Amino acid sequence: MRYSTLPETGIKVSKICLGTMTFGNQNNEQEGHSQMDLAFDKGVNFFDTAELYPVPATARTQGETERIIGTWFHKSGKRDKVILASKVAGPGDYTAHIRENLSFKKEHINEAVEKSLKRLKTDYIDLYQLHWPERTTNTFGKRGYSHNFNDNWKENFEDILNSLNELIIQGKIRHIGLSNENPWAVMRFLELAKKGLPKMITIQNPYSLLNRIFEVGNAEISMRENIGLLAYSPMAFGLLSGKYRNNNSPSNSRLSLFPNLNRYSSKKCHEATEEYFKIAKKNDLSLTELSLAFVTDRPFVTSNIIGATTIEQLEENINTININLSKEIIQEIENVQKIIPDPAP
Repeated sequence: MRYSTLPETGIKVSKICLGTMTFGNQNNEQEGHSQMDLAFDKGVNFFDTAELYPVPATARTQGETERIIGTWFHKSGKRDKVILASKVAGPGDYTAHIRENLSFKKEHINEAVEKSLKRLKTDYIDLYQLHWPERTTNTFGKRGYSHNFNDNWKENFEDILNSLNELIIQGKIRHIGLSNENPWAVMRFLELAKKGLPKMITIQNPYSLLNRIFEVGNAEISMRENIGLLAYSPMAFGLLSGKYRNNNSPSNSRLSLFPNLNRYSSKKCHEATEEYFKIAKKNDLSLTELSLAFVTDRPFVTSNIIGATTIEQLEENINTININLSKEIIQEIENVQKIIPDPAP
């Protein structure tokens, strides 16, 4: 395993992070424990979860992922050897079951932290993230920004940081980060940090061969302001494994089980995937190896969040840490990006 440092800290985290959003839905408790055992044994010391998980979000399963991680901590005794990240949910129709009048008000953040700590069977969370913005903006598959003049949101970044700072002082969280965020808000949070408030040290956004939009604005912020990308969906919901090639649709795959998760289902996504498959085959790599190795080694990526529903998938994903792409392969990838740029928003 290779490791990096969480920005502004001395905390070493594996360049591969275990994503857990299938625990409690596609994976049962025993399977989740087996995944954590394998990941830990292979040197993965960074686990990411959220109060919302598993996905798709439902009132019946909400919090189940954290609970499964908590029982693994209790059984294994390895809490102090894992860097744990979780998230507080933002407002939305699909999160109304979590809290009434969901927001990032102090009382809601405090409630979320307390419930997560209880489910996770721990006294602290190493990295606590805002899962997505409260305001109306372009997230989750919306490519361009269109201003909503009826949005009643009032800027509250300073209040949020003060609330999180109290939790840091109490020892319930150690560091803070963003998720599904855009450059404007990232810079607003960073400006406030320079005035003495806690700094957002990471940003968890989608990033893959099919979605490199992070490079447009956030990558420069990441490099110049030292805020690390935790890249999620590096396999584009499994499309970049190649299992959907030639119109295949495996029965237990995510896109078959949850057809509404169609962010990576466009014709252009499939066309680009086929081009990347050709590059992988030409260079004696699997499409998985090409896809994950590319993400892991981007200079702004602190850790690459991988997820799987089977042990075999997980092992293959983790083993990509040993793949280093040549300059020639990177150039081939760039050539496809120029022809089919970011087919997934």
